[in-house]
Amino acid sequence: MRMIKGWVALALCAPMLASAEEIGSVSTVFKWVGPNDKIVVEAFDDPKVEGVTCYLSRAKTGGVKGGLGLAEDRAEASIACRQVGAIHFKGELKDGEEVFKERTSLVFKTMQVVRFFDQKRNTLVYLVYSDRVIEGSPQNAVTAIPILPWAK
Repeated sequence: MRMIKGWVALALCAPMLASAEEIGSVSTVFKWVGPNDKIVVEAFDDPKVEGVTCYLSRAKTGGVKGGLGLAEDRAEASIACRQVGAIHFKGELKDGEEVFKERTSLVFKTMQVVRFFDQKRNTLVYLVYSDRVIEGSPQNAVTAIPILPWAK
């Protein structure tokens, strides 16, 4: 029981991360057994910045391993974040703060989106990249949103 309470406490203390909603996908490689390889487009809202939605496209490996969640997805991803309403900060923003994170292999690899605030230009900058426990990938993508007044 003590162990369960510890895990619950840890989960409550973990930073709030966005969860993605799948918008759509396209098949890229036919697989005889298991799902096809595909490119998935997902959307998520920044949990600390109301009025911002990010769209992430990334490869998902299919086949038997992919269907069972054992395959390692490729590191390439693309991101586009947009202002979709009036922008309001829900708390203090920290440069390099993780906004979204998803495992792309069974254990060692993740894809994550981090946020920076370019105060001089009044712009939010989002960076997507993939990392591993031992070695990450230099492949990345960046998008920026100037903070503008929103007409109602």
